[in-house]
Parts: sequence; C-alpha cells; structure tokens
Amino acid sequence: MSTFFVGIDVSKDYSSAQGLDREGKRLFYLEFAMFGEGFSQFLKGLKTHCEDLSGVTVGMESTGCYHINLFGFLCSEGMVCAVINPLLISNFARLSLRKTKTDKKDALTIAQFLLVHRKELSQVSYSQSSQDLKNLARERESLAGMIAGLKNDVRRLLQMSFPELEHRCKLFTETMLRFLIKFPSARAIRAANPKEISKALLYTEGRRKRVFNC
Repeated sequence: MSTFFVGIDVSKDYSSAQGLDREGKRLFYLEFAMFGEGFSQFLKGLKTHCEDLSGVTVGMESTGCYHINLFGFLCSEGMVCAVINPLLISNFARLSLRKTKTDKKDALTIAQFLLVHRKELSQVSYSQSSQDLKNLARERESLAGMIAGLKNDVRRLLQMSFPELEHRCKLFTETMLRFLIKFPSARAIRAANPKEISKALLYTEGRRKRVFNC
C-alpha cells in the first residue's frame, strides 16, 4: 500500500517533484536535472523522507520522449510509477479551480491526482513496454518521412542534372546510389573513362568483388 505520492512535472532539462503523504500533507519539493546525476540527486532527496521506496507512488504526464528515461530509472528502484494522460491532469486541475500555472503547482496537482485516484490508478497508467512500442512506431514513422523527403530531393536534383536516368534505371537500388555518389550527373559520366564507370559498379565484399545490377 502506498504511503507517499510524488507528482513530477517533467520538462526537457529540469523537472520538479512534489511529495504528499496519505493525508495530503506536503512533505517536500525537489528540482532536479534530467540526466543520470540529477536522477540520483532526486532519489537521494526522496530517501530522506521515505526509506522504503516500495511504498512510493510516482506519477508524471506523458511528454512524448522526455519522461521515458526517468520512468525507467524510478521503476528500476522499485517504485510504483504511472504515466498519466495530460488531459486527465488538465481536467483535474480545472475542477480544483487552480488559477495559476507554475512547475511547482503542476507537480502538486499531479501528486494530488495520484492521491485522489490511488484506488483506480491502474486504469490511468500503462506499462513501459507499451510506451516503448508507441515511441518506436513514432520514430519509424518519422524516419520513413525523412527517407521519403530525401528521395524527393534526389529526384528533384536529377531532373536538373540527369533527367533521363530515372526512366532507364531504378534510382534507389544500392547500385545506383553508389554510382550517383561517384557520378552525380550526365556530364560527369560523359567525362569519365569507361573503366572508371565499370569500377563504380563494383565493390569489394571481403575478398570477393560483386557487380551490382540495376
């Protein structure tokens, strides 16, 4: 059973934490940097108020990627951790008639949310594995968008330097990407020695030479 409730307002560089006991009494307020040394300082400060970390419930809003390392660190220390939808915290704050917004008050609001909803906490939290999968999916989508953008840039440049190439060859095979690094335009190919062109279509793989096919 949790005896301490800690709300953490997470940001990119520095975060703030507010601790409450089971009666809602404010126990401490801490600020710490969002890297390993800062996490250790936060843990040290927390232990001055609660030696048994298994009795601590920590909550933080989902912040895209900034909360992930902190979440993993606190879970590894044996604390119960919840990542909460920011909309739930926003609605809770509005119902509590909070007038101002500061990091200290945000951390307090999250801690109060944990205290009020401690019985149904499992309904508003989700596992780190689930979050990791979501982050990987977002990263994959982002990388796919970057790759598509780079391909469009290559096509655009080739329209100016070598417009015939796309109609004669698949541009984004390993063959052509290597070839275009060496000969990025029709003019460069025209000026090259045929042996140089042939060499550009070869590469050494261990002790074997392999010829790429367009």
